[in-house]
Amino acid sequence: MLTDRLVIGIDESGKGDFFGPLVIAALLAPDSALAELEQMGVRDSKKISDNRIKAIAAELAPRFPNAVVVIAPKEYNDRYDKIRNLNKLLAWGHAEAIHQVEKNHPADLAISDKFGKIDYINGELRKRGCDINAVGFVKGERIIQVAAASILARAVFVNQMEKLSEKVGHTLPKGAGPPVDKAGREVVAALGVEVLGEIAKLHFKNYSRATNLRLI
Repeated sequence: MLTDRLVIGIDESGKGDFFGPLVIAALLAPDSALAELEQMGVRDSKKISDNRIKAIAAELAPRFPNAVVVIAPKEYNDRYDKIRNLNKLLAWGHAEAIHQVEKNHPADLAISDKFGKIDYINGELRKRGCDINAVGFVKGERIIQVAAASILARAVFVNQMEKLSEKVGHTLPKGAGPPVDKAGREVVAALGVEVLGEIAKLHFKNYSRATNLRLI
């Protein structure tokens, strides 16, 4: 007889974006909820518009146990300066999100979209006294709980980007391409280089291009 596993899906948003925070979300759902989640529109968040992401996230959040960890740019830069390893920083955030869900809602398994050594996440979980095991899968969004977590993370990331854009009076593009460099130079010209520490991930190569004002 098959058991109805209680699975925590974990995924992040903002990892590849110069501007904005790193957001990690965890969501617990039984395997039997697959049809319900699909009916809500849950799938890989990269294939869904931002407005639809927000709408689905608003449905998910009250219906399934979840936790969202937001590592704002300043905290992100401080943590990265200390460990100099993005995978370890991601593992810290993944474990924290899992722990916040699992401490009140025990689960059978945690599944992450694979980004590095899964031992990093499990090591962080043990530090928190969590016995649950995490496993990682390439293209983990194919697993419905991971896809749901990716939607929660993306919705929060989008909201945070909108707030940061309002704060600096300039639309901050997503990603790390040429429009991001251009926006970075314009923000630095208007507010000074120090503002990047509050709105961006400073170890990205975009930092040196954003501070090259001669390119404006």
